[in-house]
Amino acid sequence: MGDPAAFGAAACAQVSLLALLGSAVGLGPAGWAAGAVYLLAGTAVLVWAARRSGRERLGPADRVTLARAVLVGGVVALVADGGPAWPLVALASVALALDLVDGLVARGTRTESPFGARFDMEVDAFLILVLSVRVASELGWWVLAIGAMRYLFVAAAQAAPWLGGPLPPSQARKAVAVVQGVALVVAAAPGVPVWAAVAVVSAALVSLTWSFGRDAVGLWRSGPGRAGTGAVGPRADTRHGGGA
Repeated sequence: MGDPAAFGAAACAQVSLLALLGSAVGLGPAGWAAGAVYLLAGTAVLVWAARRSGRERLGPADRVTLARAVLVGGVVALVADGGPAWPLVALASVALALDLVDGLVARGTRTESPFGARFDMEVDAFLILVLSVRVASELGWWVLAIGAMRYLFVAAAQAAPWLGGPLPPSQARKAVAVVQGVALVVAAAPGVPVWAAVAVVSAALVSLTWSFGRDAVGLWRSGPGRAGTGAVGPRADTRHGGGA
């Protein structure tokens, strides 16, 4: 189980991307180390998740998400290395654009699955976290709230299980999540004035806080008796919906 051929190809692609970045921008030891840890840990988690879900082969949409995960590995290396902004912005932009593609592929091939939904969601969440680290190094550590909020929501659900209940589909939630990635990429782009970056990221954080707050209120009103029924985790309805 786990589609070793697909995972092997992704690992080769990840190493090739790191090598390309090393040649193009001079990726240093920190970048290589971060990329290697991401590759090893990410592969281990993905193989475990595929086996746990009984997934013997990745579907077409899952392979698109896997390609996005490879791009995120490049972003991780660049952030860890403090590399130039332009390759980071390019990789993150392609990864965000492909987030629209995997949803279309899943629906078009009728291969939607809980595994694919969770895989897509986790890649999105981690990309946002890494981008928030990069932007926080320039604008201030308050930006980390964007990347950390989803993980804090999951952690809070351990203490308050009603927060882990199923959420109804919401176009507003998807739109807000997409805004986070776009805002962070804009803020990380070279040549963007600090005041403009602060304004964009602040607006994104406000919208994200509203979205999580609305979901928390909705889950509270639904009652603790519904918590944990049919969801793969907080905000699980967003995958493969074309948003984050």
